[in-house]
Amino acid sequence: MQGMLTVFQKELADHFTSLRFLILFALVFFVGVFTLWVDVQNIRGTVTGIDQFVFLRLYTTSAQNLPGFLQFLSLMAVFFIPIIGIALGFDAINDEKSSETLSRLLSQPIFRDAVIIGKFLAGIVTIAIIITSIVLLVAGAGLRMIGVPPSSEEVIRLMAFLALSIIYGGFWLGLGILFSVFLRRVATSALASIAVWIFFAFFMQAIAGIVANGLAPAGDTLASQIRNIEVLLMVSRVSPIMLFQEAMVVLLVPGMRTLGQILQIQIGAGALTPLSLGQTLLNVWPQLVSIIVLTVVCFAISYIKFMREEIRST
Repeated sequence: MQGMLTVFQKELADHFTSLRFLILFALVFFVGVFTLWVDVQNIRGTVTGIDQFVFLRLYTTSAQNLPGFLQFLSLMAVFFIPIIGIALGFDAINDEKSSETLSRLLSQPIFRDAVIIGKFLAGIVTIAIIITSIVLLVAGAGLRMIGVPPSSEEVIRLMAFLALSIIYGGFWLGLGILFSVFLRRVATSALASIAVWIFFAFFMQAIAGIVANGLAPAGDTLASQIRNIEVLLMVSRVSPIMLFQEAMVVLLVPGMRTLGQILQIQIGAGALTPLSLGQTLLNVWPQLVSIIVLTVVCFAISYIKFMREEIRST
């Protein structure tokens, strides 16, 4: 435990003082401030006369002609969180090997598992600090602008969104560490991590469409079109980006459902009514569990490989 805490503190200090972290944090911070400033221009008119979930609209309101905070959340899902996670993890192990500091570290009274667990926890805390600072920035500015404090349900929804975002960032961190353990060169592990991100971000939707059209072609009948969409959604949910986006929207927009549920409601000619907090949490539970499983799998493979490999000083 003491060895893991030592590695954790050292890695956390390295993250906070590195130029990489400062650039990423500055990028996310200034983009968030800009989109929040855009929302300030029309936030008062948007929330006037609304009785329910006023505070959450700070995170989902968007200007007509300029990118607002809703677009920023989409950028977080597709770009910012994956890039931050990968940047913190792609050289966690192989950089230590190439510089021969890992063998010297393991020669100290520090267990091998403490090294990889400490590095992973330091990355998780760094991601949590970045995301939490942006969410609190919007909350503080919103309180000053509209003067309406959040309700207990809105606080729980925001906390659930924070937890979801941190776990989602943990998946990309675990993916970076996975390639860092398996690949010797830092540049190769970075390229491999980015390749996986590009695949999920830009090509997964097209592949899902091809698979859906192949397995369940959309014909002239309503049943065939519905089956095509169901297969499309099923394949799309292989991507953690899709899982996060669905859960994020359901948490922050109480009247929204997942795409599959919206399809079922439209078929039944029902109306979209706001979900209660319990229904919302139950609704996003499959997406949350899926992201947790993906994160655990990535880290578990990295952990097993790191514990079994031979590390010698050269």
